[in-house]
Amino acid sequence: MVFFISTLEEYFSFLDKIELNTLFYTLLGLTWIISLWEHYLSYRQYQNYKRNRNVPSELADVMTEEELNKARSYAQDKMRYNEIHSIFNEVETTTLLLIGALPWLWKKSGNILAKYDYNNHEILQSIVFILIMMIYSTISSIPWSYYYHFILEEKHGFNKQTIGFFIKDNIKKLLVTLVLTLPIASLLIKIIQIGGDYFFIYAWLFITIMSLGIAFIYPNYIAPLFDRYDPLREGELRASIEKLAAKINFPLAKIYVVEGSARSAHSNAYFYGFLKAKRIVLYDTLIKGYTISKTDDNKDKENTTNELTEKLSEEETTLTHRRTTDEKIDKENNDPQGTKKKADKGCESDEVLAVLCHEFGHWYLSHNLINMCISFLNLFLVFAIFAALFKRTVLYQAFGFTKTRPILMGLLIIFQYVLSPYFEVFSFALTALSRRFEFQADNFAVKLHHGEPLGRALKKLEIDNMTYPFSDYLYAKYHYSHPTLLERLKAIKSKQN
Repeated sequence: MVFFISTLEEYFSFLDKIELNTLFYTLLGLTWIISLWEHYLSYRQYQNYKRNRNVPSELADVMTEEELNKARSYAQDKMRYNEIHSIFNEVETTTLLLIGALPWLWKKSGNILAKYDYNNHEILQSIVFILIMMIYSTISSIPWSYYYHFILEEKHGFNKQTIGFFIKDNIKKLLVTLVLTLPIASLLIKIIQIGGDYFFIYAWLFITIMSLGIAFIYPNYIAPLFDRYDPLREGELRASIEKLAAKINFPLAKIYVVEGSARSAHSNAYFYGFLKAKRIVLYDTLIKGYTISKTDDNKDKENTTNELTEKLSEEETTLTHRRTTDEKIDKENNDPQGTKKKADKGCESDEVLAVLCHEFGHWYLSHNLINMCISFLNLFLVFAIFAALFKRTVLYQAFGFTKTRPILMGLLIIFQYVLSPYFEVFSFALTALSRRFEFQADNFAVKLHHGEPLGRALKKLEIDNMTYPFSDYLYAKYHYSHPTLLERLKAIKSKQN
């Protein structure tokens, strides 16, 4: 292993011969080349959105010309937003690098600690640096996030957040990120400091274990801080899911419904968990007509009330329901299109089951395990490359660190700039593999006789999420982790035949 690192160090020895400014502008230029490539693809996609097209024959039974135009408008608005936001971030990052913001902030972090008699303490200085950067990043991103949710998404009927919800959500995200990031970064730096020649193996093992730990902790303890998760109620859908899981020996432990409707009108489904404790999560927006009861939290209190109070409560609820129903009927009479479309959103039980059958296919075919193994092998490789590079003074000097070589800055420079072309290629390869896996999972659902409802579900999700069905070929190949809807419908139909 030491020989492997020595070989890599020798391979990268050419960096020491490059003049500092040349090295800095080369690395910065590589990030801009990648960005320009992304902008070119986005331009192609935007031109695709601007073309006038008719509803494809595959969607003629579910999509109107009006809905197609709305989907096009939504796609154009998102593309414009993403492009402007991306360009702003690129200019901001480049400007901060050019004015020497990184070494300046690193020095300021040290000065803050020096006031409390903590001198030359790299880990504490790294913590202060990360803390300042994360607070700055959170504050600077709020206007963009506000615009996206309360203007763009609101315009197209997807945003369900209130201002209060938005503020609390951002505060919780910052706190959770800090709680996770600061100790992990501190321990990683300590491992690199004391790990010796094999530190990259210890660092790799540490990050691998942390990744698995977070994969367990996040859905069980962190996600419930942001959204409400309730068990799926007893009924036809739950029974069908349990039957299907038993049929393929899927180790189903629990089925949850997340109140996604409190945040957005978009829908999704996924499962998580290790070994024999898999849990399914369905968005309430995925299930047609499903609502999470707001009174579930008070069940214990209701059970302790006397019979008369229960009867009075039931009568009051019935009267309220009748009044609400009358109001809904009046609204539907005045605005039949808008209200009906809201009621029609979501999938029927057999369609939800077909979507889950697709997800079961990923588990049955070990797609998640394969992706995890690839990710961990890639992590080992990049840590090995880091081990060969992080002691090279020239990299630090090129970014303004003339007197110190902070490990945190080494991680930032190598992972974000030196390895950026590699990560771009690796990401593209994973995207291509992901599309292949999606076709295989669809085929799994077809084999279990869920092909027809899966096709219907995909169409409904396309309409509900206001997805434009046409994409530029190159943009889709490079960015889409899933095949386009038309590609999936064609593949499902061919497998059924």
